Amino acid sequence: MKATRARLSAAAALCASTVCLLFLAAPTASAEVTDYGRGCVVDTGNPGATLDSLRFRCSVTQQDQIYRDAEAGAVPNGVTNGWVTRPQQFTGVAPALWIGKVFRTGPDGGTLTNRVTGAGIEAFPADVYRASSILDGNTTWALNYAPSPTPQVYDEIREIAPGVWFGYSWWREGDWPLLAAFVLAPA
Repeated sequence: MKATRARLSAAAALCASTVCLLFLAAPTASAEVTDYGRGCVVDTGNPGATLDSLRFRCSVTQQDQIYRDAEAGAVPNGVTNGWVTRPQQFTGVAPALWIGKVFRTGPDGGTLTNRVTGAGIEAFPADVYRASSILDGNTTWALNYAPSPTPQVYDEIREIAPGVWFGYSWWREGDWPLLAAFVLAPA
């Protein structure tokens, strides 16, 4: 009797979990899809579609427009996975060198470290705070590497959809050339 009751209880819990997961995964009424053309979309209800677009479908011009259209949004917190979206020659080799960031932040910023090598070793600390964007002058999250061994590197990111951040890595000399564009999402 106890074994049957335990199995029924476990089955009920599994069903409740499945229903809950289906409910959470269903598109929300407030989800919005912005179509930038040729398969490049930002879907606020589907982070996977947004990540796929930024990594494989959006042109450089579309990526830049998506960034310009976004507000700073929320700052990431915790472990994120990262992907280089350009320059194209870096997208294949980047995962051997960089796989994301670990943010230690609150609503006003904080600090981060980069996850380097496939092992995710934490290195290259940065301060995180709101600042004006290099790209367009609007508010962004600055990732300032001045406290690290790479003080010339300066990143900026915006949350373009819930849980998806897109940004740029700049070299802080001369006319601030772009090193790379990248996307982040919770690990």
